[in-house]
This record gives sequence, structure tokens and C-alpha cells, in this order.
Amino acid sequence: MTTVTTKSTYWQGVRAGAPFILVLVPFSMLFGVVATEAGLTLIETFAFSLLVVAGAAQFTAIQLLSEHAPTIIICVTALAVNLRMAMYSASLTPHLGRAPLGQRALVAYMMVDQAYACSILAYEKNPDWGIPAKLAFYFGAITPLIPLWLIFTVVGAVVGTAIPPEFALDFAVPITFLAMIAPMLRTAAHVVAALVAIMVSLSLAFIPYSLGLLVAGAAGMIAGAQVELMTTRRMEARR
Repeated sequence: MTTVTTKSTYWQGVRAGAPFILVLVPFSMLFGVVATEAGLTLIETFAFSLLVVAGAAQFTAIQLLSEHAPTIIICVTALAVNLRMAMYSASLTPHLGRAPLGQRALVAYMMVDQAYACSILAYEKNPDWGIPAKLAFYFGAITPLIPLWLIFTVVGAVVGTAIPPEFALDFAVPITFLAMIAPMLRTAAHVVAALVAIMVSLSLAFIPYSLGLLVAGAAGMIAGAQVELMTTRRMEARR
């Protein structure tokens, strides 16, 4: 029987998070480019990434800033984009809810899609892990990600404007989201929620300030919840 230690699970986490470097580097560089083009200084761009640590919300906020959207619209939209973090936190609570407050706060600050996706899959595959081992895995998964996110945000801000357009760094945005979301679409509810959100967001693309995303997110969650409810009822009826 293999002995599980925090050191071993930490390095498992590092290995699980490492593949995301391939898309995280151009993704963070792209944010640096977009932020400076929107008028942010190097320090402001770095501070944005350091304090927020949420790529999708950061890109959304920068886009709305470029469109001179009202501050309240920017804040509400960015928060709506990040609502998935609340769902991530809820699903991690059974695994990490009894960890010390300081460690839980650190996990919350470092909550990113890739680390969550790696960790929740590892936790489900290893139900015998204790809280220390689970925390070690999570911090391992985040180790290759956040430092490089910050470093290459600065790189993008400094040299990004000199990168030729043919390099097309914007490919990193959809690839990153596909890489992290696709493995998580494991039930009919997940698939329906994703499809409904996509269709609604596309149909409401004409709404200014990307406010259609708020409606699309709500519609996707409602649809997924309804499918989950119907599935549960069907299973109970068969018993």
C-alpha cells in the first residue's frame, strides 16, 4: 500500500497543473497587451492581475473599460463572470471546509479554474486523502500557474505591443476555456447548462456592455438545475 504524504500529493498537484502552462503563458501575455492598450500603466496592469487573479473577469473588465462603460456595470459584470467561483467553493467545501481559516482564505484567493478542475478530479479519485493531503495537492496545482500568470502579464505589458499580429495570441482565450471546461461536462445537466448559456449569449450579443452574459449565465444555471432535478426524480422513480 502506497503511503500518502503531503509532499507526494503536492508534487502530484504540480504535475497536474503544469500542462496548463502552455496556454496560460500566452493568455497572461495577451492580458498584458490588452490592458496596456486600454490605457493601464505597467504597475496598474500588474496590480490588476495580483489582486484579482481571475483572467475571464479581468478581460471582461478591460473590455468594458475600453467601451467607457459605467463603473457599476463593470463591477457587476465582472462579478457575474466570476460567480462560478462561488460554485467551485461550494463543491470544495466537503473536502476543505474543515481546514484552518487562514489556509481556506489562501485557497479562496488562489481559486482559478485550472487548479479547481485538477483538484476536484483528484479528490474524487482519492477519497482516502485527508485535508492536509488535499490542501497540498491544491497548492501544488497552483504553483506553476499564479507565478507565471503574474510574470507574463508584465512581459505582455512591456513587450506585447511589439509582438507581430501574425502570432495571434488571442487563440489562447478560447483554448484555455475549452481545456478546463470540456473535462467537467460529465453529466447531462452540465452539457445542457453550457449549451443554453452559449445560445443565449450569442442571441443577446447585440446588448451593449456585454450585459447579455449576465442573462446567459443565469439561463444556463437554471437549465442545468432543471435537468439535474428531472434526472434525480427519474432515478428516484425507478427505485
